[in-house]
Amino acid sequence: MIGKEIRIERIMDRNTGRTVIVPMDHGFTLGQIEGLLDMTKTISEVSEGGANAIVLHKGLVKRGHRRHGRDIGLIIHLSGSTSLNPDPNDKVLVCTVEEAIALGADGVSIHINLGAPNESKMLEDAARVVRDCNRWGMPLLVMIYPRGKGVDPIAPATVGHCVRVAEELGADLIKTNYTGNPGSWKRIVSACSVPVVIAGGEKAGDLETLQAILDSVHAGGGGVCVGRNAFQRDDTRSFVKALYKVVHEEKEPKDALSGGR
Repeated sequence: MIGKEIRIERIMDRNTGRTVIVPMDHGFTLGQIEGLLDMTKTISEVSEGGANAIVLHKGLVKRGHRRHGRDIGLIIHLSGSTSLNPDPNDKVLVCTVEEAIALGADGVSIHINLGAPNESKMLEDAARVVRDCNRWGMPLLVMIYPRGKGVDPIAPATVGHCVRVAEELGADLIKTNYTGNPGSWKRIVSACSVPVVIAGGEKAGDLETLQAILDSVHAGGGGVCVGRNAFQRDDTRSFVKALYKVVHEEKEPKDALSGGR
């Protein structure tokens, strides 16, 4: 397991045991969206802000950060679907662990929607990815959400179910929805043996976003995996710096936004 341990140090902060991850896989799903038009620029801003890692699809690694600027962990997303599909929750594998290794990845990620019509296929795919990750010593981030007809996406019971499924599959790191309540979140993360980070969700105000992240960290959460709430800011670099301060230094939101690190 030493290979996995070495790689995960490029994703998780060894001092806090937490992480700030900025996923940038949204273009596959939504097309040419704001914030992800100039990928080289956005990746540079995120890395300069202090993020621990980013998430990319395999074809965009060449537009990344490795040739200049501050280094940053690279997680390659293996799942994909598009908003043009009548069921955008229908995630399929579009990359392999072996391809990610060849591209220099420090980790891989997959997407599972519990409650979606094709849940069984996503779970089957996940099991295969876990086997490959264990074989090659590759850390696995499982992005798992309660999604489907009549499913409450932030109910503690369904979020907790997602976390348990990901842990039992063999995830090294789990991303899911924040329940919105530190008490219920603490119960969920304390029952899990691997770090659980919250998703950023739809774009919200600076203070609102940072307060939710701070609450989750105080309750024992492992950090954040924030996409649009980071790369669609007017000043991405400064906002990611604020994320760093909240997650790794537990700064109050107003203090985190007030100046440089």
